Amino acid sequence: MIGLVPLRPQPQAWLWRSVLSPFAERYCEYLVDTGYAAGTVNRYVRCAAHFAYWLTTHRIAVASVDDRLVCRFVNDHLRRCTCPDPIPRCRTDVSAALRHLLVVLGACNVPRFLQAEPDSVQQEVCGFTDHLKDVCGLAECTRYQRGRIIRDFLRQRFGRKHIDMEQLTIRDIRRFVTRYPDGCNAGAAHVAGVTLRSYLRFRTMQYNDQVEELIAAVPNVAGWRLAALPETLSDAAIEQFLNSFDLATASGLRDYAMARCLADLGLRAAEVVQIQLDDLNWREGTLQIRRTKSRRGYVIPLPEPTGRAIADYIRLARRKTTTSRALFVRHYAPADVPLGTGRVHQAVHAAYVRCGWTKQSGTHLLRHSVARRLLRSGSSLKEVADVLRHQSIDTTAIYTKIDLRSLEAVALPWPGRKS
Repeated sequence: MIGLVPLRPQPQAWLWRSVLSPFAERYCEYLVDTGYAAGTVNRYVRCAAHFAYWLTTHRIAVASVDDRLVCRFVNDHLRRCTCPDPIPRCRTDVSAALRHLLVVLGACNVPRFLQAEPDSVQQEVCGFTDHLKDVCGLAECTRYQRGRIIRDFLRQRFGRKHIDMEQLTIRDIRRFVTRYPDGCNAGAAHVAGVTLRSYLRFRTMQYNDQVEELIAAVPNVAGWRLAALPETLSDAAIEQFLNSFDLATASGLRDYAMARCLADLGLRAAEVVQIQLDDLNWREGTLQIRRTKSRRGYVIPLPEPTGRAIADYIRLARRKTTTSRALFVRHYAPADVPLGTGRVHQAVHAAYVRCGWTKQSGTHLLRHSVARRLLRSGSSLKEVADVLRHQSIDTTAIYTKIDLRSLEAVALPWPGRKS
């Protein structure tokens, strides 16, 4: 370890004389392999040495190191730390360093949004999200969203106390749905209601709780199918959006290729980050979408501009030493890790800001724009449904509202006017 990360004698002794000493070499190698700079590796190792000193003074075994213990160290110890200097006390650095340590120890089993929660809330939400995965078959992003909602519900009602369904009342249910989150729109309230209803059914299946009255008390938020008007971008706006990316940088080339997949193919953000190198068939000019919202696989044509953007990213920006088969990966430490949907949303939002658009948000705006472009070119509603990979044409029916040419053909004259 000394050869990899030169340390001062004191933190080096803390690390080597602690219960973390068997993992010290592996931790350093992990940080180096994930692409962190030497200065960052040194800082993170010193943070781990500080944690090791705290474990030693409190006589805590390595088997007890988990998310809860790390949160206790960061939230409680750092605020009143009196450990001998020089040691890092920056909350951000210590949290990042110990997250990586948990990965090396194989003890990172709790999602980050639950790490500061009591054990009872962690176990309850993890059990619920596992149910959504194994029984309901929901996508990861949907499980994450619903897990956060139930976390907020349990925190609001029980705090750090034991979770007891017998203490729940109809008033608690209605108050949460109508006030979550503060200033939410009808759509967010509807999702909160659906999530809470799903959680109560999970309690019935898992623990045989008698919560039928509570399920019936979850308010139904008013919402009408096909009531909204899809927001789209014009062809000129799409061109401005695509031209806003900086193609002189590696990140710009990657973000531009992702934007092309969204704007040309109408892919969802989750479908973009799941593209593998093996999904690209350059000879036939096709792209295979393996995991979609409908859990079906598709093979779609790869337009020339989209293929060129992806090829430029692979040739000029993607690291040659990358071992991941995912197409879009991180360029900075931890490097070579597949991107998440959050990074796609960030890249698109940043492009909106560069274009001076303050009201536009989300990647689905580009998907709606693909439907508008297809309808304007004369495509039928069935063809639009096939391109967007909708299981039912009823889902595509909302785009008839923006098909102005067809609407003009069937519109009746205003009463009192000559046709």
